[in-house]
Amino acid sequence: MCHPGWRQAMIAAQRLLDLAHVRRVRDRIDREPTRPLDVDALAREAGIPPGQLARRFRDAYGMSPYTYLTVRRVERAMEMLRHGDHSPADLGLVVGCPSTAVLVTRFTELVGMPPEVYRRRAAAGSAGLPWCVTAPVPSSSRIEEAPASPPRLA
Repeated sequence: MCHPGWRQAMIAAQRLLDLAHVRRVRDRIDREPTRPLDVDALAREAGIPPGQLARRFRDAYGMSPYTYLTVRRVERAMEMLRHGDHSPADLGLVVGCPSTAVLVTRFTELVGMPPEVYRRRAAAGSAGLPWCVTAPVPSSSRIEEAPASPPRLA
């Protein structure tokens, strides 16, 4: 007769093994972000079916492997724009996007502004900050601080 906790222990061990495989896939994406994403090849290397890899990756990191790769590429583009290493026109190829148009679209979705605007703001020292922080304060504001009331002791 099997120990009652045996099944749960086997399930927990399999989850840990799956997480290790998924982490290796993530690490490979991090090491080679300019390489085209081939989920089938990554799944073969991890020894997991592609669909299961995608599900496990989403469970572990909250996004698909493709979305994770896109985020990493956009982060790299942001860094390059802040340092002035490349123009927005050639960034797509440098960070591994199939085209500049794809990078501009994904960059705008994730960052909230196109790369050229981000680059100008980076030069001005305000890139990466939310618009509410960098927007000019109106000269007349109806918002006033409430007068301090003395503490009431009961």
